[in-house]
Amino acid sequence: MKRIPMLACFVLNLACASGGAQVIQFNGEVALSYVEAQMAFGPRVPNTEAHRQTGDWILDQLQQRVDSVEVQTFTHVTSDGDTLRLRNFIGKIKPDLTDRVLFLAHWDTRPFADKSSNMAQRRMPVPGANDGASGVAVLLRLADELKIEPAIFGVDLLFVDGEDYGDFGANEDVLIGSRYFAANLVDGYQPLFAVLFDMVGDANARFEKEWNSVNRAPEVVERVWRKANDLGHGRTFLGSVGGAITDDHIPLLDVGIRAIDIIQTPLPPYHHTTEDTIDKLSARSLAIVGSVAVGLVR
Repeated sequence: MKRIPMLACFVLNLACASGGAQVIQFNGEVALSYVEAQMAFGPRVPNTEAHRQTGDWILDQLQQRVDSVEVQTFTHVTSDGDTLRLRNFIGKIKPDLTDRVLFLAHWDTRPFADKSSNMAQRRMPVPGANDGASGVAVLLRLADELKIEPAIFGVDLLFVDGEDYGDFGANEDVLIGSRYFAANLVDGYQPLFAVLFDMVGDANARFEKEWNSVNRAPEVVERVWRKANDLGHGRTFLGSVGGAITDDHIPLLDVGIRAIDIIQTPLPPYHHTTEDTIDKLSARSLAIVGSVAVGLVR
């Protein structure tokens, strides 16, 4: 109950104190409720019942909001010989338009909290409130907003699976869904640009410009950060360049899609621990990120 007036004050203050900045309202409270819905299933680790139920829920949510939905069902054999059953979901808004924008997030969670300080917790799964659920929540609420006031472009909402499963140091069994998507593009698919949302809900979210994004798609970084500044979010979207992050934008960049990563850097202290829980998130942060996404396509 207390969060609703906080969001209202945020919108009001932005309108009054931003010095004439453009105002786009994005309901962060609803987005936060989408995080809560995902968390209720439990950790979304591939091959678990929680993973299957969450995937079915995302599919149902998309079918209620977008013009068409494509499901990419596939398997992946890990370096340990396990077979993962995975699904990517692609929600399409205005599918007949040629000029398209791609937004994406991963929906799975990590099977082990390898950064937890407690050794006993390192075999436990990561809850994934920020790392997974926050990006999904922004995409679903974006679909809501674009039903209210349509985009000027076609919009594709991609929910990739298997991002967080394996070993990032060895680059094994990670980014599985985005690699599958990139390897199976429909002939001629080339969005104007793509934006990845990963760990975007922290109550104190700050986004530096991710190094790979700046190095490989600088014009998209400039476009997104300029929109954030136009909306008065310069204290959240910082001008500094952060480190290079191995994330789902990399397979897209490798096949020629101009993709960037919006991700909290430095990574929060609860990253890949059992402390990645919903109390770390805020409706305000989700509203800021979501408003930038809306502004990019209206």
